[in-house]
Amino acid sequence: MTAPPPFPTRSLSDREFHEGVVTVSHSVRAEYSWDAGEAIGRYLDGLRAGRIMGRECRRCGRVLVPPRMFCEQCFRPTDRWVEVPATGTVDTFSICWVTWDMHRLTVPELPAVIDLGIDGNAGGILHKLGDVEPGDVHIGMPVRAVWKPTAQRQGSILDIAHWAPLKAPDETKNRPV
Repeated sequence: MTAPPPFPTRSLSDREFHEGVVTVSHSVRAEYSWDAGEAIGRYLDGLRAGRIMGRECRRCGRVLVPPRMFCEQCFRPTDRWVEVPATGTVDTFSICWVTWDMHRLTVPELPAVIDLGIDGNAGGILHKLGDVEPGDVHIGMPVRAVWKPTAQRQGSILDIAHWAPLKAPDETKNRPV
């Protein structure tokens, strides 16, 4: 890799110096790579494949989602990868009539924390609810992940388009990945 050219410079004229007329223009080319690391990298790969992956700590019995290679409760490495069902319950939610930058919405967004129902689960997934009327949402409502089509997935939490009410127990069986 070659180093970028140095910042373009020139000397000021006497007039520019005394009159304070200084104009500098430069466009920054900031290129970088970011490594998600082992835990989040595998989590994102799982999302791309239509799977929610977690790490289990056998000492405290928790499944960490998003996964971490180190249990912050036991102060030890986690033990193994587990696939977590793409179903859960609404732990808390909000009905938002404005966007994050304060633009009014005609259809509200429904952010929610989804409890994945894992014994000892450390936290939940913050995501949006869909396919449901705001007045029908309630704490404890069973939900399922609605995945984007495989060709549209990029290895992001947004590979889950939204969470929708779980209509039937067999709805999640034999789901194509």
